[in-house]
Amino acid sequence: MDRLEAMTILLRVVEKGSFSAASRALGIPLATVSRKVGELEAHLGTRLLVRTTRKVALTDAGAVYVNSARRILEELAETERAAAGEFNAPRGELILTAPVLFGRLHILPIVTGFLEVYPEISIRLVLSDRNLHLLDDHVDMAARIGSLPDSSLVATRVGLMRTVVCASPKLIAAHGMPQTPEDLSALPCVNFDFFYPASTWSFRRKDARGSFDIPIRPRLSVSTAEASVWAAEQGVGVTRVLHYQCADAVRDGSLQIILAEFELEPLPVHLIHAGGGAVPVKMRVFLDYAVGRLRERLATL
Repeated sequence: MDRLEAMTILLRVVEKGSFSAASRALGIPLATVSRKVGELEAHLGTRLLVRTTRKVALTDAGAVYVNSARRILEELAETERAAAGEFNAPRGELILTAPVLFGRLHILPIVTGFLEVYPEISIRLVLSDRNLHLLDDHVDMAARIGSLPDSSLVATRVGLMRTVVCASPKLIAAHGMPQTPEDLSALPCVNFDFFYPASTWSFRRKDARGSFDIPIRPRLSVSTAEASVWAAEQGVGVTRVLHYQCADAVRDGSLQIILAEFELEPLPVHLIHAGGGAVPVKMRVFLDYAVGRLRERLATL
């Protein structure tokens, strides 16, 4: 049995979600796909996949094996590229993910510049406010805002992000400038409930340890930052978002940041990728290209 071939077929079955889809993608008979995976399971003495009529799912042993097999095949490809002298011409597809608005404003401009420099690399940029799982969702690298859990992921910090409260000049003129978070109880608010589902916002005093919660009065709750910022610009209420989400509105005067002295500690921003084993050339060159540029962009916010 050719174990590398069997690993390749197994990974394609997992990626495509079924034996038949893997068969079409690889251009080999369905019976061959099934036989190769069966031979691999027999060699290992354990089941890797649970087969149903519509899809396949990994067993616990299968999940561990697939992660290792993916790493082995990537390292093998890396070794072959090195032997062929391709370190100066990295190639392949790089899959990135980032929050929707952050990705559009800050990751996409870097990606387009990178593609000009590295014509043999293609990028699939998945913009989602849901944190995708790098291994389960087959993602190479992610931009993450916020504290990271302890894990085997490798994280490169590229900046910090403030959480800010802002209001339109129209609303401030009508209600007065809030001096403390407690003043929010008398103001209408627009709540971005994706990040702040409860009707309370957290603040901190610079001369005290820890944070404290203030109840708010949401006139409007929305599920996207763009909607929250737009409604705040119209004077519907005070809103609370990450700084990059309202930066343009603050720059053009549509919104004004308030209660800055009570802000929480800024959130870290990282680029993360899986650890363990050699980093593929395509990821290494992207990090080299993107980290400094992203740090410069975030430093201007």
